[in-house]
Amino acid sequence: MNSNRAAAQPDLQPVASRFLERSLLFTIVCHGAAMMSMALLLLPGMPGGSALDVRAAYLADNPWLWRLGWLPWHLTALSDLLLAFAFLRTRWIPRFPAVLVLICTIIAVVIEQPNELIWSFQGVGFARSALQTGDLAAYLSFESQTYVLVAGAAALFYTLGALGWTWCFARTDVWSRQLKWLSWITWSVLLAVSIFPLLPARLRPPDGVTAAGNAVGFAFMMLWFLTLTERVLRRARPDSRDGRMAIWTHPQRNLFTSLLNILASSRLARAYGELVPPLAFMSDITNVIYANYLVEAERLLPHVPWGLELQRLGTNGEYALFTHLTYRHGHFGPRLLGPLRRLMPSPIQSNWRIYVFDPQTDRHGIYFVTTAISQVAPALLARLISEGLPMHIPHKAGLTTRPDGSFYVHLDAGVGTAPDLKMSLQPSPIPVLSTPWNECFDSYHDFLAYCVPQDRGMSSQPWYRRVTRQEIELGIPLESCEPLTGSVISEAAHEIIGDAQPLCFHVPKVTFRFQREHYDAKSNP
Repeated sequence: MNSNRAAAQPDLQPVASRFLERSLLFTIVCHGAAMMSMALLLLPGMPGGSALDVRAAYLADNPWLWRLGWLPWHLTALSDLLLAFAFLRTRWIPRFPAVLVLICTIIAVVIEQPNELIWSFQGVGFARSALQTGDLAAYLSFESQTYVLVAGAAALFYTLGALGWTWCFARTDVWSRQLKWLSWITWSVLLAVSIFPLLPARLRPPDGVTAAGNAVGFAFMMLWFLTLTERVLRRARPDSRDGRMAIWTHPQRNLFTSLLNILASSRLARAYGELVPPLAFMSDITNVIYANYLVEAERLLPHVPWGLELQRLGTNGEYALFTHLTYRHGHFGPRLLGPLRRLMPSPIQSNWRIYVFDPQTDRHGIYFVTTAISQVAPALLARLISEGLPMHIPHKAGLTTRPDGSFYVHLDAGVGTAPDLKMSLQPSPIPVLSTPWNECFDSYHDFLAYCVPQDRGMSSQPWYRRVTRQEIELGIPLESCEPLTGSVISEAAHEIIGDAQPLCFHVPKVTFRFQREHYDAKSNP
């Protein structure tokens, strides 16, 4: 047995523009929070939101709500500045429009931020004084001047900067027809409502029109940001045939499952999922049914991810092992729940894996070509927050233990992207290895010693130039592995292994512990 290294894989994917991506993720959160704060905290004190005396009373009575409402807008200004600098730092974005974006953004921030702070603090004092003296005209004069600067002049330069955003991306491969139409609608509305406060009073539309226009414009802008960020992320994370970036399709067809398909395949949702710290998970697994295939290594090479290489077997490294194992979870959930973990579900899961290693660190482990689980919630969570689990959901799944000690396993993929599987297996004596198994392993025990203690999941993110390791504790005693024989039918497996015949065994119970996740940077991809 040896582990001859495969030929180096070509670098087919661009590196992620991390500063740009993180800036977009940050600005989406900030703009969303700003819209909520406007609706919940600021609108009662804004022109167009209520009458003048009501606005002044709101500021006087609720000074800290008013100031809190402006906090997301301060962060939004910061996010716009970071985004402008990110444009300059991103090599594939044209430089000249990026410079214009930065100039417009700086001008907008310089106008907006001091006046928002004045409105937040001095505005409260003006409102209280006006209510005490009954001279609302003084507050109206202050409010009008500040409003023109914030909602007019600053908003105009922000919109000019946003037009620069469109110019930057319209000349790149992330642009699309959807972004084109969103840009026309969004910037036309926001340009109009930024000009309205700057018009002479006799030509100016009512403040309520400006407020409504801003609400519509910001809603379209959020859609523009979401669409753009998805495409920016997809630029470095295209669909793949295997793994976490493989297309995800629910086995049913309706509006709800269509939305699930979008969410499960969204690079934007996964980007936010990456920010969630990995939790230690635990499950009391029962009845693990292994089906193992010795395959020509060349058949498995297309499934080996970037940065990893196939563990080869045989005298000349002509073979490799492919395994699918199906089992029932026992209250699968975060370990920190303690006794409450018994409230967690116990779905059926099936893992389809090849055996790989990292030539840079010489760490060995398994790579999940695909996985499936019988419940939607854990499938989506794993899909969005776990680097190593390309989780799909079958239409139906079952694992039955019969009175005679035999097992029946089935995965019905339906019209979804989960693998299909039917196994009818019964206990058997320890097999004598035949060709080609005996060319790779000296005995059945040697085969188990290679197949079972694979306690490290490995995957890679070429867009970050790194390999990810999920360290797992199983601790399966080799003597607990009970040989099985019978029928195994799977179109999904046949596409991978061809006519190879399975060597099966059963493990009655396993305590699964996911411990931690590590990243290994690739110094020489």
